Amino acid sequence: MARMHPAADIVACPGCDLVQRLPPVPPGARARCPQCGEVLAAPPLDPIERPLALAVAATITFVLAQATPLMSLSAVGRSAQTTIIGGALEMWARGQPITAALVLMCTTLAPGAYLALVCTLLLAVRRPPAPAWTGALLRLAGHARAWSLPEVMLLGILVALVKIADLATVDAGVGLYATGALLVLLAGLATSFDPRTIWDRVAWPTQETPRRPGVPPLERDSGTAAR
Repeated sequence: MARMHPAADIVACPGCDLVQRLPPVPPGARARCPQCGEVLAAPPLDPIERPLALAVAATITFVLAQATPLMSLSAVGRSAQTTIIGGALEMWARGQPITAALVLMCTTLAPGAYLALVCTLLLAVRRPPAPAWTGALLRLAGHARAWSLPEVMLLGILVALVKIADLATVDAGVGLYATGALLVLLAGLATSFDPRTIWDRVAWPTQETPRRPGVPPLERDSGTAAR
């Protein structure tokens, strides 16, 4: 009898929706759809250690970007500076709670949660099999990454710098450089982090329950004695 391939090897092409069986792909290679050429799988050469190093570096840079001032403004003898969280609190104080909450969510809470989840996942799967709860963390990491938008904040800061350059003296702070470095590290993490590697290392619980000695199968499943 031929051995059936696992259902996880059957994928639908994101480009043309062709359902096909995905063959084993070695690290560094790519599997493409035979119909449209869309990349279906591209396992990285180092699926654990490299993304872990990038995630740790991004976490340190993230803390630095949050704790240090983004910029300082000087005009008519007065100067001021603020951090990312300080800017969100200032928006809240000025009667813009929705904007403040969105800024705090997309620039602080979501990126921090994403980096914490990725670091936890990569540490958990270094020695397979990984515990089953890593699957739930991987789903949460995907949701957190969708809400993580530090690049939008950096673009807004650069636009604001151009507009107020003629009105005040603007000096970029350590937080601004740290945010730029964070975007580079997040881009590297996105290209080296392979969720499929996480799924393959998770020790999923089996569907069958061990039978107790002397207990018929019907009694074990339904809780009633067989007649």
